[in-house]
Amino acid sequence: MSHNINFNEQNGQHSFFSVKEKAWHGLGKIVQDYPTSAEALQFAGLNYVVEKQKIFTQRNKYENPQISIPEYCATIRKDTGDVLGVVGKDYEVVQNKDAFTFFDAIVGGDGIQYETAGALGKGERIFITAKLPGYIKVGQEDLIEKYLFLTTSHDGFGSITAAFTPIRIVCANTLNAAMRNRTNSIRIRHTANAKEKLEQAHKVMGIANQLSIELEEVFNNWTKVKITDPELQRLIQLAMVPNKDVLENIQACKWDQLSTCFNNMCNSVYEYALSSPTQQTETTKGTLFGAYNSVTGYFQNVRSYKSDEAKLKSLLYGGTAEIRTQKAFNLCTDFFKGELAGMVN
Repeated sequence: MSHNINFNEQNGQHSFFSVKEKAWHGLGKIVQDYPTSAEALQFAGLNYVVEKQKIFTQRNKYENPQISIPEYCATIRKDTGDVLGVVGKDYEVVQNKDAFTFFDAIVGGDGIQYETAGALGKGERIFITAKLPGYIKVGQEDLIEKYLFLTTSHDGFGSITAAFTPIRIVCANTLNAAMRNRTNSIRIRHTANAKEKLEQAHKVMGIANQLSIELEEVFNNWTKVKITDPELQRLIQLAMVPNKDVLENIQACKWDQLSTCFNNMCNSVYEYALSSPTQQTETTKGTLFGAYNSVTGYFQNVRSYKSDEAKLKSLLYGGTAEIRTQKAFNLCTDFFKGELAGMVN
């Protein structure tokens, strides 16, 4: 699997750090203790400044002076001089250090643990994960760690996104889940007052606290609900549906109309559900919680991606994995309420 971690030719280092465990093909700096925000910024190679500069052009290569393009600017990484993107004149740069300030502010710097951070490409996109104190406890021994994930870009594509992301320890499954009446993330556009809005975004901590309480209750309830193998197969199919035509074929039981690719994908999820050691625990074996974990575990631990960046986007940037796992969560919620009886039999 390839990667797109930024390599700084000036210092010969990759822009990534991780606590204790090597990741991203062993690139970047591995530290043994959780760093402060200032240390994390340095370890990850994110201590660079981005600024906007005017863009000029010429009608032809012989003409001078150059012509200014007033509606657009280039975002420039000052330490390397690399052009990171072209943005509108109203685009507001949010510096990397401000992203870490956000994390410090939401919990007053108390108890938060910076676990990974890095930059992709030339440094146009950065990401940070930080572990919050405490766990979501499912059953007696199944623990889910609580993380906040933040990503922002300097190329004009995408908003500043901060999200609550629970991760099941035993298999490192990212359990992205938002209740139907509650989101698990906030997004801030790179427009006027973006920095101030980021500083006020401590409300994501409230999201994390409330969702932690609700998810612990939901997951523990799911461990008490048994699901048969045929019901599991159908729930997986419904969660993995890519479009309306496939859904209609499943609802009409037109199995011969389902593609080989779709069937193989569903079979892989089903095989993971029945054979993975992490699916044989008291909380997951033959339970609704296990059904949900079969989908999240497939995307986290089984499915192949063309690059680590593609996996990151799929899991956390609103990609296929995030969409399908949220669908699985909603289906399990309906199953628990008895609202899927006609669909999974």
